Amino acid sequence: MSPTRTRWRLGLTATALLVASTVVPGTAPANAAADVTDYAITVDPKGSGAKIDDTMYGVFFEDINRAADGGLYAELVQNRSFEYSTADNNSYTPLTSWTVSGTAQAASDDGRLNARNRTYLSLDGGSSVTNSGYNTGISVESGKVYDFSVWARADAASPLTLTLQESEGTLAEARQVTARGGWAKYRATFTATRTSTTGRLTVAAANPVALDMISLIPRDTYKGHGLRKDLAEKIAALHPGFVRFPGGCLVNTGSMQGYDEASGYQRKRSYQWKDTVGPVEQRATNSNFWGYNQSYGLGYYEYFQFAEDIGAMPLPVVPALVTGCGQNKATDDDALLKRHIQDTLDLIEFANGPVTSEWGKKRARMGHPKPFHLTHLEVGNEENLPEAFFSRFTQFRAAIEAKYPDVTVISNAGPDDSGTTFDTAWKLNKDAGVDMVDEHYYNSPQWFLQNNDRYDSYDRNGPKVFLGEYASGGNTFKNALSEAAYMTGLERNADVVKLASYAPLLANEDYVQWRPDMIWFNNHASWNSADYEVQKLFMSNVGDRVVASSATTTPSLSAPISGAVGLSTWATTAAYDDVLVTGEDGTTLLSDDFSGDASQWTHTGTGSWSLEDGQYVQTDEAATNTMVQAGDPAWHDYDLQVKATKKSGKEGFLVAFGVKDTGNYYWWNLGGWNNTTSAVEQAVDGGKSTLISKAGSIETGKAYDIDVKVRGRQVTLYLDGQEWGSFTDDKPAEPFRQVVTRDAKTGDLIVKVVNAQSADARTAISLGGAKVGHKAAVTTLQAAPDAVNTETATAVAPVKSTFEGVADTFTYTFPANSVTFLRIKKR
Repeated sequence: MSPTRTRWRLGLTATALLVASTVVPGTAPANAAADVTDYAITVDPKGSGAKIDDTMYGVFFEDINRAADGGLYAELVQNRSFEYSTADNNSYTPLTSWTVSGTAQAASDDGRLNARNRTYLSLDGGSSVTNSGYNTGISVESGKVYDFSVWARADAASPLTLTLQESEGTLAEARQVTARGGWAKYRATFTATRTSTTGRLTVAAANPVALDMISLIPRDTYKGHGLRKDLAEKIAALHPGFVRFPGGCLVNTGSMQGYDEASGYQRKRSYQWKDTVGPVEQRATNSNFWGYNQSYGLGYYEYFQFAEDIGAMPLPVVPALVTGCGQNKATDDDALLKRHIQDTLDLIEFANGPVTSEWGKKRARMGHPKPFHLTHLEVGNEENLPEAFFSRFTQFRAAIEAKYPDVTVISNAGPDDSGTTFDTAWKLNKDAGVDMVDEHYYNSPQWFLQNNDRYDSYDRNGPKVFLGEYASGGNTFKNALSEAAYMTGLERNADVVKLASYAPLLANEDYVQWRPDMIWFNNHASWNSADYEVQKLFMSNVGDRVVASSATTTPSLSAPISGAVGLSTWATTAAYDDVLVTGEDGTTLLSDDFSGDASQWTHTGTGSWSLEDGQYVQTDEAATNTMVQAGDPAWHDYDLQVKATKKSGKEGFLVAFGVKDTGNYYWWNLGGWNNTTSAVEQAVDGGKSTLISKAGSIETGKAYDIDVKVRGRQVTLYLDGQEWGSFTDDKPAEPFRQVVTRDAKTGDLIVKVVNAQSADARTAISLGGAKVGHKAAVTTLQAAPDAVNTETATAVAPVKSTFEGVADTFTYTFPANSVTFLRIKKR
């Protein structure tokens, strides 16, 4: 990475700035902070900047947080085919989300609908089943039409009565169909007479009947293609350049076998595209990595269709036969590998092939004779075994390039932004001349503010970067500000970073496995996070080329690392003894051998601490982050010494320093990540970033001597008298960032400024003789740092205005905690 930039103040007098700002009143809002920091932005319109591809920003869709079933896929019936099982979730049964009145049982015998739809419902005469949908129930809107269907088999004619109701009464006029003979599909239509979010769908049988694939879908879906309209419209409103799908951890976890008799109909499988196309009643079901079932009603055809509907490039991800996401196992089965490679070639044919080809014909039969124009395809996702992954990736790549040389094959760099796996993966990719490498990272807002220059030093002749997953740890406006600041660095390096997508995209508020998320929803409403508003602002104002520009930085002093000390555990029990903290001059600041009491320590975390045999012991093996702390938050330049012993559990122990409060500290995590790695992590406002890490484990029962030396911003760590590692935390978390681009179609100069601090940024802007008019269309996002959008309150939303003070040199005050885009018209 490039060296830390020199900070310097704007060399204009306060009087000049005051005069300039009074010429253009209203640039700072009435509620602006009293503090003002002065900056300068200098634009060089003749300078050569990177070209920005139309596909620069996109979205990443993964079926996490019920993003598909119960989310973007418009199906209102949960567990419509009675396929839920303990393979998906320990609490599941084939009748999960169903209630039975009378007699019914799930059956899995030769009378089933088809081999891939393994379970069906056998319902006795005079009995009924009722589905509770998702969230609070089935959501319907008065006057809207809902299409019902069911597959049924009955030896004797069996009238089926279909009702849609809630506790307060009916929601639509009851319908009736009559099932007779072998399996057949029966349809009916409901028109809702009232609006409700707590509806229930009931199917009652007059005579014995077998039922499967009970479905209720709104007639009004996005462009008539079966996707929930409000969610699809929110995604479309971003104007994404691409859609990456279907994962994520779904792609490369579980078995790589097929869903067939040979595998015993293996339920915990990687996402395999052929399972997800064709008639929905013939699609395989699968256990979702995130702890529920995926019906595959939303499958590859629907993904391709959706990408086309919103004008985005489809970017599928296929498994490389090396599992990730903590499973870390390579499949050594050459025949299986060859089958997956052929499946990938078939996928490209499905997307692009003519109707005369085998898979192009199947696409046409599904309703899309024209090709989907697939140009990019990713193999693998976050593999933590880089050599094993790359040996398989190269075989995929060779096969694809031989048959489809115009398709860009994307590799990846593992699950983290740095470390051994990352470095090894990048070397392999670079040495092999891979076209593009996918990087993923989820870090604190502090990290994103500190690493705006991450791609400044990347090799311009090496593989391009696809930033396929990134986000800071939260959905407050503070998180969005840090991401916006980082995105200015992505644009500045658009010659290296060709694609970027925030992740994850969707979260059903009642089924959350991961935070943060861009769009939140329930069964009747959806709302945009602050992060969404930032992404939308950038996607809608990308520009076609970066215009050279520079800016001054925030005046500040790098104070030494300061804070109290702490002890903690994570899924372990551990004992601590002989804590000694001394100042740089040798003065004792804290000494505790736990021979008396523990009154010097304050318990701020979870777990259970007590004195045992002259040691301070945490005894709750299940507890995480059990922090106790002691000392003065103002301490700096000190040595911390302590003895630590792991007694039991999955991990090691943690020794903290620079402790400000429960959300701001450093800790040395010894034996973390299931006792495989030791690392120093920094927590800022609760979000953690890794500063240094090494492979290694901690022995149970062994007493370790730990010594942490804090000097200024440098920390050196010793384990049993040997230096383990050191780091210097001196990278500024710069809150003022900018980038300038030009829109080739309109000629607009787009000045994008992020001010992620509590002070207004009074800024002298020089346009370097650019031929522009005196007006700028302004879009501003401004809110309190902790502001969060909810279903009922939108604290973060764009405000549009016009600024009429544009000149070759002018002053603009960017509000505290804001993202501002100035679109300056050409003259």
